[in-house]
Amino acid sequence: MSHATGVGYLKDGCLPHMWCPGCGNGIALASMLRAFEELGYKKNETVVVTGIGCWGKTDDYLLTNALHTTHGRALAFASGVKAYNPKLNVVVLMGDGDSVTIGGNHFIHAARRNIDVTAIVLNNYNYGMTGGQCSGTTPSERYTSTTVYGNPERGFDICALAEVAGANYVARGTVYHGWDLKEHMKEALGNKGFSMVEVVSPCPTHYGRNNSMKQGVEMLKWLKEKAVSKEKYAQLTDPEKEAYFVIGKMVDKNEPDFSTRYEQIRARALEGGAKR
Repeated sequence: MSHATGVGYLKDGCLPHMWCPGCGNGIALASMLRAFEELGYKKNETVVVTGIGCWGKTDDYLLTNALHTTHGRALAFASGVKAYNPKLNVVVLMGDGDSVTIGGNHFIHAARRNIDVTAIVLNNYNYGMTGGQCSGTTPSERYTSTTVYGNPERGFDICALAEVAGANYVARGTVYHGWDLKEHMKEALGNKGFSMVEVVSPCPTHYGRNNSMKQGVEMLKWLKEKAVSKEKYAQLTDPEKEAYFVIGKMVDKNEPDFSTRYEQIRARALEGGAKR
């Protein structure tokens, strides 16, 4: 077992972090930085792109290159960075609001292009920074500050969306399953093409409080009980499945990424090859 800590990527004096007690962002950050360390990421060759939201504050703590962008647009900026300099390691940190609610269109097209970036999406089922409003992943019938009688909409399955849009690597983990989460991140970072890891994380301040889980430990117990493997999920009846979600690796393939395809077209143009 690796004993990597990832502390070499953190600014001095940045702890304790700013996130609420019971929030899972600290665990997710530790998992990501351990993955960086085990892969030997160099700080000057790594760009962490963030959007707006609790998870988007992560760049405040990092010694890597960082690009803090507007809400919902992190993947658009990251695609530009990677297209300009394909040698960089580009990692995009988004919440459920940033990625598939406000940023849903960018998410789909980044996966479709198979741009070689790694998206780490913190899903806490609500807009945690701005008051706990309903997001595109809030489960049906759940309570938020804007769905006080229950959510009438269905929530996105982020992994299914990434898969059908064309991502090369897709996995889901939770902050309860910390070591497994680090391994998913490590695999995603090492996979060429669009890679996405969804991290299901507690928000006891808002989502938990609104759904009878006021303490972080209650939400961690919920993650432990409700997150199951694909094999166990398949054994459940359809009504039972409503109360559980799958964790683990969903997609792992090696389709050519955007930069590879682009260079093929570019070479054809420079050689004066056939065009239509």
